[in-house]
Amino acid sequence: MEQVWRKQMVTREDLDRVVRGPADLEERIEQLEKQKEILQSACRKAGARIKDLEKHNLTLAKEIDRLNEYVQVLELEKR
Repeated sequence: MEQVWRKQMVTREDLDRVVRGPADLEERIEQLEKQKEILQSACRKAGARIKDLEKHNLTLAKEIDRLNEYVQVLELEKR
């Protein structure tokens, strides 16, 4: 069987991808730190929104209780 050798040209981009060093890790660390900051900010916003919704939910629950009591009073007066 005859082997065919293909001559491939190695580009600068290929070398940059293969040659990795400490700077590569530093760049990755920076990316992860930025991602962490973005996620922390999103979590803070979500937490604040959840807190607001819980307050609103409590307000609505109290209003429902008040209206239920009002309906009961009206039903008693109707008799």
